[in-house]
Amino acid sequence: MFEKLEVFQMAGAMAKHAAARQALIAENIAQADTPGYKARDIASFADTYRSSNESLAMRATRSGHLADSALPQYRITETAGAGGQSPNGNSVSLETEMMKSAVVRQEHDMALAIYKSALGVLRSSLGRR
Repeated sequence: MFEKLEVFQMAGAMAKHAAARQALIAENIAQADTPGYKARDIASFADTYRSSNESLAMRATRSGHLADSALPQYRITETAGAGGQSPNGNSVSLETEMMKSAVVRQEHDMALAIYKSALGVLRSSLGRR
């Protein structure tokens, strides 16, 4: 009954998006000295969540009834660093990647705060602390 609450699904999707984006940022930082490497990033959570949940009204009555869309497809795009490209063709800006990493950490913390708050409301409605 409670496993289909959209607020929990949204918070979980938000945390997964932040983790995937953080992994991509770490890959960009690891490839900072690789000639010809182009920095990449993932589309915003709002765009990803909206496109993967266009059919929120549909409900499966049993497993396999509807196609499983639990794993969203992240749209990865190349991004230009703040300073453009280096002479070897690499477009990774360590400063930009570190700032993106801080923003993603805040997004992950927000997802956990939403989940914790919703869990508190659910517990209160059941008369538990």
